Amino acid sequence: MKGRTFRKLRTFGLAGFLPLAAIAAAAADDTRFATRAAAEEHCPGQVVVWVDLETRIFYYRGQDRYGSTKSGAYLCERDVKGAGYRPNRTGR
Repeated sequence: MKGRTFRKLRTFGLAGFLPLAAIAAAAADDTRFATRAAAEEHCPGQVVVWVDLETRIFYYRGQDRYGSTKSGAYLCERDVKGAGYRPNRTGR
């Protein structure tokens, strides 16, 4: 099944775009910060969020899990939305 899908992508000239997704993901890694202060310095005037990197869910300051999940980082909200992370829907 995977081979057939790749052949279709190659036929339509889309196979060359697949590596671009990997480049975009690597670019998102450059904007992760261990501290809120570092993130605020990187994106002044922007909202800084906490991203749980395992679940790909982000939290706003004041929510319970902001800055406290096991594998997470501070990022600028604009970078998070462009990278496909989703907001916390429970409000915690």
